[in-house]
Amino acid sequence: MRAVKTRQQIAAGETQRAILETAARLFTQHGYHATSIGRIASEAGVAVQTIYNSVGSKSEILSRVLDFAAAGERAPVPVPQFMREQAEREPDPRRILDQLIEFWRGALPRTAPVFRVIREAAASDPGAAALERTRGAQRLRNYGDAARLLAERGALRTGLTVDQAAATIFAIGHPETYRTLVLDGDWDEKRWAAWAREALQAALLQP
Repeated sequence: MRAVKTRQQIAAGETQRAILETAARLFTQHGYHATSIGRIASEAGVAVQTIYNSVGSKSEILSRVLDFAAAGERAPVPVPQFMREQAEREPDPRRILDQLIEFWRGALPRTAPVFRVIREAAASDPGAAALERTRGAQRLRNYGDAARLLAERGALRTGLTVDQAAATIFAIGHPETYRTLVLDGDWDEKRWAAWAREALQAALLQP
């Protein structure tokens, strides 16, 4: 049975969402360094201390902005949780990869601007640089879970290790790959999705 949230929890969730939506807009419009916590608080209609209490430091705000952008309508449920649950219910390895493509199609247009903010901020901000490294490692671990699921079902190509499969997924679904091909290039989303699907199947699955 799903736990019922109290009014206080609902209000806290709404406050947090308002903070993160405001921060996302300001970060993408003005950049990480030009956006102060004070400005986020002012435009979100909350006190500065409320931000520290409900979200945290500026780099933690950026991290949560990325979480919400990735999860979309399912936020604040973590992406690894709902993707793992979805994949475990699917017996067909090709459909598991299709699920991944569909997630990317929804998430990458939302997260690409945030990744750009992180990349630019990481050049001079140690907190943002640590965030960039941490989130890259986290994505690789999550793709390792998907690769292990494929291996357990006997679907991985002969001789391909779980680590190699995870690295392949990481590279094909990398935000910079999407940005280069679609946002900054002349590929449309449909062409990118078809390429990603074919590349994943060819690289990972038994012929």
